[in-house]
Amino acid sequence: MNTITEASILVVDDDRDIVNAIAKLLEKEGYTIYKAYNGLEAIDCLMQNEIHLILIDIMMPKMDGLSAMMKIRTTKNIPIIVLSAKSEDSDKILGLSMGADDYITKPYNPMELAARVQSNLRRYLSLGAADSTKIGSCIRIGGLTLDREAKQIYADGEPVKLTATEYKITELLMENAGRIFSAEEIYSRVWNEECYSVENTVMVHIRHIREKIEINPGEPRYLKVVWGIGYKIEKIGGIKP
Repeated sequence: MNTITEASILVVDDDRDIVNAIAKLLEKEGYTIYKAYNGLEAIDCLMQNEIHLILIDIMMPKMDGLSAMMKIRTTKNIPIIVLSAKSEDSDKILGLSMGADDYITKPYNPMELAARVQSNLRRYLSLGAADSTKIGSCIRIGGLTLDREAKQIYADGEPVKLTATEYKITELLMENAGRIFSAEEIYSRVWNEECYSVENTVMVHIRHIREKIEINPGEPRYLKVVWGIGYKIEKIGGIKP
């Protein structure tokens, strides 16, 4: 692919009129458009085609947009723009926290939609994906570096001694910087077990990690608690494969 306008975009909404209108708008810009009408169809389309950006509604049958987005984020780092009738700040924050890169409310301005699509594609394709660039096996977020090959974390250039579990938690959060993970999701993905009343277990590991990677654990720069929801590593300009 030589230019942004050669990108493929997946439009997901249970309202077929909206899907067709957006498809028509973006096809005029030169994009290849794929269509899906619920979250399950979106995931199926992603498995069969090379997609560079997703526009997705939240309220849909079979699988809603937030659930689909969480599923997609386990394997894909492509830009996701939520297009929703829900316009409250809390809805926007939730969408962005669950993995969206951008949020547009309905009814949308066609020119704004096209501009947001182009902006997100430019960052992803030209700059290497949102706030990061592919380079080797390392992820760098601010002063944190994760070397996958060496299985080592560095804070401001100094190696950090983490247990295997602490390393896996940190790796999960750094690979998905900006995304909030519940304690249950962290436990199931790191321990590979079904979880039950695991909040305290995960919290203890998070506290230990913070004590090791933060200059001031009481006012953390990287590892944040989002009260009532979960944990995340902040997005800070860096390098991520």
